[in-house]
Amino acid sequence: MVSEGELAAIRQIARQGFRAEICTMARANKQDLDAAIASEAQSVHLVVPTSELHIKYKLKSTPEDVLELAQECVEYAKSHGLIVELSAEDGSRSDLGYIVKLFRRGVEARADRVCLCDTVGILTPERSYAMFRRLREELPNVVISAHCHNDMGMAVANSISALRAGADQVHVTVNGIGERAGNAALEEVVVALKALYGVEVGVRTEMLYDVSQLVSRLTGVYLQPNKAIVGENAFTHESGIHTHGILSHPLTYEPIPPEMVGVRRKFVIGKHAGSHGIRAILEEMGLSPTEEQLREIMKRVKALGDKGKKVTSGDLQAIAEAVMGIPKNKPIRLKEIVVVTGDKVTPTASVTLVVRGKKVVESATGVGPVDAAINAIRRAVSEVEPIALEEYHVKAITGGTDAVVEVVTRVRRGNKVVTTMGAKGDIVMASVDAILSAINLLLSENSSAHSG
Repeated sequence: MVSEGELAAIRQIARQGFRAEICTMARANKQDLDAAIASEAQSVHLVVPTSELHIKYKLKSTPEDVLELAQECVEYAKSHGLIVELSAEDGSRSDLGYIVKLFRRGVEARADRVCLCDTVGILTPERSYAMFRRLREELPNVVISAHCHNDMGMAVANSISALRAGADQVHVTVNGIGERAGNAALEEVVVALKALYGVEVGVRTEMLYDVSQLVSRLTGVYLQPNKAIVGENAFTHESGIHTHGILSHPLTYEPIPPEMVGVRRKFVIGKHAGSHGIRAILEEMGLSPTEEQLREIMKRVKALGDKGKKVTSGDLQAIAEAVMGIPKNKPIRLKEIVVVTGDKVTPTASVTLVVRGKKVVESATGVGPVDAAINAIRRAVSEVEPIALEEYHVKAITGGTDAVVEVVTRVRRGNKVVTTMGAKGDIVMASVDAILSAINLLLSENSSAHSG
């Protein structure tokens, strides 16, 4: 057990009554197993090093002594009522005959499952298949697991190969988080099995994106945009060729419907965008330009893109409204904002907004002045519609002491997501401009259903 805090956390999880087997990990020693017992987990993943490298240099032991140790630990865990999964650590660099001996000793001691670990991620799909096929032949009536790491980017492929070879289960993590390059990703394994192999595993795939986002926020481990299945770009299209094809028939450029994993496809506004994609985005905003107006909008969008500027949802709406001669309709206007901060002062913001003609005054605290200001604004508009800030970052800072700060925000309201930017010499006001622009775009009567 890593710490007292982790022991308490596992115990709290175990007491929730979840419809799941709560499992903890333990090394092959009595101290770890006692901690596992104290945690009230139902099962233990008992890790026993099996490679010559680990036995000689980490355990400073012999292969025969390790067999004895594994048997003793399994017996001890079982005598305390634990479900036991006996795991061969560094199994992919171990002699397979030795692993079979270890697993047989463990099963004789009443281990419930066995697991071969590709601890440093050096398996290939071919070797994974061969190793697990041999294990299945040698241990026909034993539940076999695969634990694959992603050091070479093949954890998902190796996990699926193990299943094809006869493994009963694989270890996965949400977003593939884990030591070093991570483990096999839950969402990738589940969707690959469902979409490519026709295998249902009882996972509600439409919740995968929301779970991914939750885990990302709670762990602080953020996803690269091009992450398979749940990355922000997984169902995002900018190229004119792609957007035209998608609008004609989604399967032209998407292997699975985004709804399968709980997301919506998005069309990116940029210099590579085609007229079909831009028109689709504008129509979702409730805007229907003529062909001539659309050409002018496209021209302005591409000009911004050529300058290296990211064209946000707010930028596109402003361009379209200017070209079409539509007066700007802002459901929310800022009247006043006051922010107090300091070394020994909790950052606090007080904001006065006009929300659809009604004056609203709210205040909030935060970890800093920007956070306090955004929290105050969100509280003020919550009576209209709850909004979620999904992304916030400073895009660029230029100049000296009078530097202009560019802030980009990504805001969600239900299924609608927009990106906006604010630029000011004051980071708080740049942030306020960006978030108010996003909220106005989301609440605008023209904006019926847009993805940014």
